[in-house]
Amino acid sequence: MIVVEDVEKIYDTGIVQVAALRGVSLNIGSGESVSVIGPSGSGKSTLMNILGCLDRPTRGNYFLDGRLVNELSDDELAGVRNKKIGFVFQTFNLLPRVTALENVELPLVYSGVQPAVRRERALSALETVGLGERANHRPNELSGGQAQRVAIARALVTEPSIILADEPTGNLDTKSGLEIIGILKELHEQGITVVVVTHNPEIAAKTERFIEIKDGLIVREGKGADAGKMTGSEEGKGEGI
Repeated sequence: MIVVEDVEKIYDTGIVQVAALRGVSLNIGSGESVSVIGPSGSGKSTLMNILGCLDRPTRGNYFLDGRLVNELSDDELAGVRNKKIGFVFQTFNLLPRVTALENVELPLVYSGVQPAVRRERALSALETVGLGERANHRPNELSGGQAQRVAIARALVTEPSIILADEPTGNLDTKSGLEIIGILKELHEQGITVVVVTHNPEIAAKTERFIEIKDGLIVREGKGADAGKMTGSEEGKGEGI
């Protein structure tokens, strides 16, 4: 599904050039759950932006479902993002003045889906994450964990084949974070490809496979259960995503 070949990403500040990725190659199969782990500034979020068609590589190739993403127009990239990929961010990115249901509907508004259909699909997505009864609440009336569930529902409403989650538990307490990981696990079990960016090896340990990035390079890959060994933590063991 995802093939990245020798990808580099260089940011030109006008004074210096900063290499965020320095020749990254990886493969992620359909239906896999994979974590991308590394410290702040390692390049993992840059990689996530490229995988999500939010940015283009400076050099190298990115294939998604056999299509060379580098060659797609901006409109084609927008279409890929809307139909194939669901995004979940650390900061939720919910509109504060509208309800949970209206937040989840938003991607379907952009797609031109009829109001009755998009409302039905949005409510179904909220029920999938256990928030059907909170559909008419605004973000300031929700806990952090509930707000992230709304964000996951919004990612699901377009029925994507890939979920990209960038530090999805970063702003949550431990209990809420585990609940979010549990939801991502359920989505993976339904056949959705799940890619999680995290700095936390305990979260990475709950995916099938991990990819560790440091200074813009992949330095280690392995089974998710082994990611927890980076800190010697035993909490990473058990059922994964």
